[in-house]
Amino acid sequence: MHNSEQVLPFGKDLGWAYIYFVGIGGIGMSAIARYFASNGKSVAGYDKTATQITLDLEDLGAEIHFEDAVKNIPISFLDSKKTLVVYTPAVSKNHAELSYFLDNGFTVLKRAEILGKITETTFCLAVAGTHGKTTTSAILGHIMNTANATSFLGGIAENYNSNLILGDDKVSVVEADEFDRSFLKLSPNIACVTSMDADHLDIYGDSEALNESFVEFTNKVENTLIVAKGLPLEGLTYAVNEAADYVAFNLKIESGKYIFDVKTPSSEIKNIEFHLPGQHNVMNALAAIAMADVYGISLSVIKERLSTFKGVKRRFSYKIKTNDFVLIDDYAHHPTAINAVESSVREMYPNEKVLVVFQPHLFSRTKDFIEDFASALSKFDEVLLLDIYPAREEPIAGVDSEWLLNKVVCKNKKLTKKNNLIKDIKNSSAKVVVMLGAGDIGMMVDEVSNELLKAIGNEV
Repeated sequence: MHNSEQVLPFGKDLGWAYIYFVGIGGIGMSAIARYFASNGKSVAGYDKTATQITLDLEDLGAEIHFEDAVKNIPISFLDSKKTLVVYTPAVSKNHAELSYFLDNGFTVLKRAEILGKITETTFCLAVAGTHGKTTTSAILGHIMNTANATSFLGGIAENYNSNLILGDDKVSVVEADEFDRSFLKLSPNIACVTSMDADHLDIYGDSEALNESFVEFTNKVENTLIVAKGLPLEGLTYAVNEAADYVAFNLKIESGKYIFDVKTPSSEIKNIEFHLPGQHNVMNALAAIAMADVYGISLSVIKERLSTFKGVKRRFSYKIKTNDFVLIDDYAHHPTAINAVESSVREMYPNEKVLVVFQPHLFSRTKDFIEDFASALSKFDEVLLLDIYPAREEPIAGVDSEWLLNKVVCKNKKLTKKNNLIKDIKNSSAKVVVMLGAGDIGMMVDEVSNELLKAIGNEV
């Protein structure tokens, strides 16, 4: 199935001794920084703020600073013949350090171009899709770890407490990110597409252009394409409880975990245990099963790995789970993902009142999907809405959280601020609270959970 006579990958067969990252703390960037640091390269970089990710990189020997100034670049990284510069498209065009490297003859590559180089020289399993790719690639990375694959993830896998699962030189698992058309830089051997919902319209303009780029990506797949049933693409299909090449059926929930069977094109796996909630996660598991099966991993190994997969941080992560109160943290920032979280919560807690705390991400996304956001949020019993997290954008006139809140039809709804959030959650009678968003709400979750745990402790 796969060619073992591969050239050493880009990371280990690299002419540059020094790798400098502009935006080193980003989830995708840091996985590549970890990869190079683990392969003996000197790694340094800039990011806006210190995080657990940057602290972990510093533990690996990376030199990191948080003020954009050329004087902060370590001297050993200032030789253009020895230093490769990697940057994220999220960095602004007038970034002083990036401008310096561009103006002084350095080789400067986007993150996607580096990942592309790595996939050229490995047997690559690539996971694409507007939703589900981080969880799917983490499940697949956990399975493919048995084949010593190196996996670059867009989230922190709980089993490894890392966004890099380091293996050998021959096989890679990567997220194929449609943002900025990054996935067109990859050279996938086996690929899957989990979903093609409209998103990133600030980049693409319309959903037709997005769909065209997915088609262009699938044309790059060398061996086998696997697609969620119903997508307008030709490949092996997967589905839950309906005819497809890979089908999950006999789904049951026992003691908070799924048990289900899977039919493959040539065989069957019985009684798979899987601990992530929601049928969308069964779909993610199914995509990973199909990719690993096509690669040649035995079904018994696949079944064992699924039962030990612990999930991805900020993907339906339980921060508090007691008989009286539950706090869940999730990265959901698109209406489809919010709907998936709501449906998972209702499946696990069918009779409980549920409060959602949501921080919208990007003015453009809020504007493009305002009605869908309102509809998704309206399914919760209570809504607390934070200000829009701007990320890379300037404000758009008339686009704010108040506009969104006015469209939400649930009775218990209000705007909140970060400094009022804990008080507002405490004032709710909801037993289940979910905190959703891709902005800095992820950094607020620990403080919220610590304060709520204190309050719970005082009540006991």
